[in-house]
Amino acid sequence: MTVTVTERDDAHISHESIADGIQIWDVRQQDQLVGMFHHESDAQRYAAELAELEAKKAASNSQ
Repeated sequence: MTVTVTERDDAHISHESIADGIQIWDVRQQDQLVGMFHHESDAQRYAAELAELEAKKAASNSQ
């Protein structure tokens, strides 16, 4: 499984958010949106938690 963090581009954000200068960071797991954050650090932290859970699950499945 893969977890990715990307900044939402202007084509996928409301005009109001663009006008207010709001950034949105998407967290995706296996290409499905699982979280949205206003701060990249929060998105990265959540992605790290998901990746850690994935690794633990994979390790327990291989035993």
